[in-house]
Amino acid sequence: MTGLHDRHLAVSPEWLALYYRQPLELTHGEGRHVWDSDGNRYLDFFGGILTTMTAHTLPEVTKAVSDQAGRLIHSSTLYLNRPMVELAERVASLSGIPDARVFFTTSGTEANDTALLLATAYRGSNQILAMRNSYHGRSFSAVSITGNRSWSTTSLSPLQTLYVHGGVRNRGPYAELSDERFIKSCVGDLEDLLGHTRGAAALIAEPVQGVGGFTAPPDGLYAAFREVLDRHGILWISDEVQTGWGRTGDHFWGWQAHADNGPPDILTFAKGIGNGMSIGGVVARADVMNCLDANSISTFGGSPVTMAAGLANLSYLLEHDLQGNARRVGGLLIERLRAVGAGSPAVREVRGRGLMIGIELVKPGTDDADPDAAAAVLEAARAGGLLIGKGGGHNTSVLRIAPPLSLTVAEAEEGAEILGEALHAAT
Repeated sequence: MTGLHDRHLAVSPEWLALYYRQPLELTHGEGRHVWDSDGNRYLDFFGGILTTMTAHTLPEVTKAVSDQAGRLIHSSTLYLNRPMVELAERVASLSGIPDARVFFTTSGTEANDTALLLATAYRGSNQILAMRNSYHGRSFSAVSITGNRSWSTTSLSPLQTLYVHGGVRNRGPYAELSDERFIKSCVGDLEDLLGHTRGAAALIAEPVQGVGGFTAPPDGLYAAFREVLDRHGILWISDEVQTGWGRTGDHFWGWQAHADNGPPDILTFAKGIGNGMSIGGVVARADVMNCLDANSISTFGGSPVTMAAGLANLSYLLEHDLQGNARRVGGLLIERLRAVGAGSPAVREVRGRGLMIGIELVKPGTDDADPDAAAAVLEAARAGGLLIGKGGGHNTSVLRIAPPLSLTVAEAEEGAEILGEALHAAT
């Protein structure tokens, strides 16, 4: 592995991060497990950053990819594409957005770029409202609306971005308030902010902040925001790159936890729909999607092969009720992890819903983030045969747990046990 690592360092940017002191080469996977180049087997609780949504090498998906690749790999959006139309029809129907139109991209970053393009063109404004601690991708425009300092690589921007309270429930000036007063205070902050602006284009928000450490506001916050936004004609973009497709268990989309007054104007998605294939996309009502007055195509978005994978993966997800499995098994897993966390003074909070769970680590007896402890637990979990992620808005001190949605009860129990031992050993 040292040889491959050296080769990686010789040709890759210094900022291209790798997990672990001794980086890992994954060679194959099956179900919820992966193997490395030394033959070690791991229970995968991160799924390539929440992307292996159903299972590794799911037969239905690999067959769909193989069959389509044997017919036609590429065409671009300049030609009719049956798999793309069929997947767009299903996504439009599932989105909840009336008279929906769907545009496919190759990543969540590109999907959010497209949403920003649509919103700014539709509103004639380059002013964007975003949430503190947020993450929306690594492109120039997506970085410029990212409210997480660890992932915001430049202060230069084509957009004027203003940040709103509410994405983090347990830190900040409103943390001690009740949920009702928290929402009221965040809405008041938004209204005050809008009193100092000139016609913002949109608010973009993750229903659960992914890179930010799986933080979320109380249910209903974005519905309350929506009432304010509607009065000003401002669009609501729901970034569902990590929360979509039933991962939170309770809902198919994250926005549905805030659904008192209907769906967002624009919804973005990526990651899990392709189960590892490069699919992202934007859903918007027709008048918003059709507002562009210049030519636009996609060379790789909507590829016949990736669309075939997305169709097979989505069908499997729905037919096997993986949203329900995320709710049931995720509920069990979070209970086990809270029991584990109660025995560790380094654990500030275990939070999440469905199979989207975060464990926030701090220096014992304080509220100070402890990124060194998070890194140590990551290493110890790997040594025990478990792969997890990390993130957070306070120096990457949150363990991120997001297994494939087909996780079994036995695997949840096994993962919780390994993680408990890792926490004990590392903190």
